[in-house]
Amino acid sequence: MTSQHRAAVLGSPIAHSLSPALHRAGYAALGLADEWRYDRFEVDEAALPAFVEGIDPAEWAGLSLTMPLKRAILPLLDEVSATALSVDAVNTVVIGPDGSRRGDNTDVPGLVNALRERGIERVETAAVLGAGATASSALAALAQICTGEVTAYVRSPERAAEMRVLGERLGLTLRTADWERAADALAAPLTISTTPAGATDGFAAAVPGEPGALFDVLYHPWPTKLVAACAERGATVLGGLDLLVHQAVLQFEQFTGVAAGPLAAMRAAGEAALAGG
Repeated sequence: MTSQHRAAVLGSPIAHSLSPALHRAGYAALGLADEWRYDRFEVDEAALPAFVEGIDPAEWAGLSLTMPLKRAILPLLDEVSATALSVDAVNTVVIGPDGSRRGDNTDVPGLVNALRERGIERVETAAVLGAGATASSALAALAQICTGEVTAYVRSPERAAEMRVLGERLGLTLRTADWERAADALAAPLTISTTPAGATDGFAAAVPGEPGALFDVLYHPWPTKLVAACAERGATVLGGLDLLVHQAVLQFEQFTGVAAGPLAAMRAAGEAALAGG
């Protein structure tokens, strides 16, 4: 018998995605496993329009999007939330019974909620390492919790210019600095690292005696060398699983209509999946 409701994560590559484990655990925790189905599909930018057009709104409730689809989806939507528009990126599509498609970005509030869970609700200054899509979400999150200057450490003048434009749009006091000075970020009360694996390993030796909080959006490998060095000195550290779980809970709520997604169950599923369980 066909499931009453469907959702899925789309992207390329997609085999590594933890989203199915998280959402399915949420369904099980709330007794929805017989009513809901969550899958993953390998879909690139060229294949995205046909996939979206082929969705039956009587069956489908929503889509989670990962790279490289977060911007490619924009022309295919009927409505886009202010949060998603602020960073030009959609990671969540809610499908209405009439076939309407509303795009949202749960990465931004997911970052804010993950920090709040660790007691970080306001910071006077902050730093961001990197200038990609996740860095844009980090800036949008900092626009909500940082009362002073944010410094973004980037590798090229072109990326620096893009970040300054985004900072102005978000109402941030933003300055950019060259990547060669990126270790200086660790002096901030909060540093959000959005760089690929290995990019910050060389900064481990530069961690100050009393470092601020570090949010490294990687979840594999974990802990990174920088995270381990900060943790050894007593810093609050957050990782990619924190972000992934919090943004997935917000997607779960939008797809199912449940007011409060099962955060603990979804986190446990993510931890088990990463551990190979």
